[in-house]
Amino acid sequence: MSDDNAPAPKSAPADREVAGPLDENEANAVRPYVDLGGVKIVPRPDLHLRLEVEEGTKRVVAVGLDYAGSTLQVQAFAAPRSSGLWHEIRGQITEQIHKQGGSTKEHDGPFGPELLAEIPVAAGAQAAGTRLARFVGVDGPRWFLRGVIAGEGVINPDAAARIEELFRSIVVVRGNSPMPPRDLIPLHMPANAGTGPQAQQRV
Repeated sequence: MSDDNAPAPKSAPADREVAGPLDENEANAVRPYVDLGGVKIVPRPDLHLRLEVEEGTKRVVAVGLDYAGSTLQVQAFAAPRSSGLWHEIRGQITEQIHKQGGSTKEHDGPFGPELLAEIPVAAGAQAAGTRLARFVGVDGPRWFLRGVIAGEGVINPDAAARIEELFRSIVVVRGNSPMPPRDLIPLHMPANAGTGPQAQQRV
């Protein structure tokens, strides 16, 4: 008989501690990174970084990365030490997309279970087609990292491999402060970034 209250297992690649996404304590201390607070990004040619800022609070709520014909939106959340969030969050994403009139398909990807979603895009009162997106997630030590891939990385295997490698290279900085599970790990602008609804920087 299964226990419905049992903690959800963590979902992560078997080699996560070596190949990433890495925890701050697992990362190479001398490697240069763009420091965004809750996450660190490895700079590379032709990578464009956007910070998505919440209008009312001016809080940075997500990191957008444009690379190899794809976009990758990244968010890191606090998580329990011994259990994972991805299994539950995946179900909530599916429910939300279905409510919008979209569809999802779950399959195993390089990071474990992921969702391929077809999401309606509305332009005013008229529907303007759909867009494809991949939702990927990794449960780490006391954090959960979510990525949303769009563009070539959804349909082109070569582009997918490049954007997946970018996701792997991210370092999550959870910090030692107590945080409720699912709280967004605080992000901030890099020291030399501009300002605005979507501050943009080439890294």
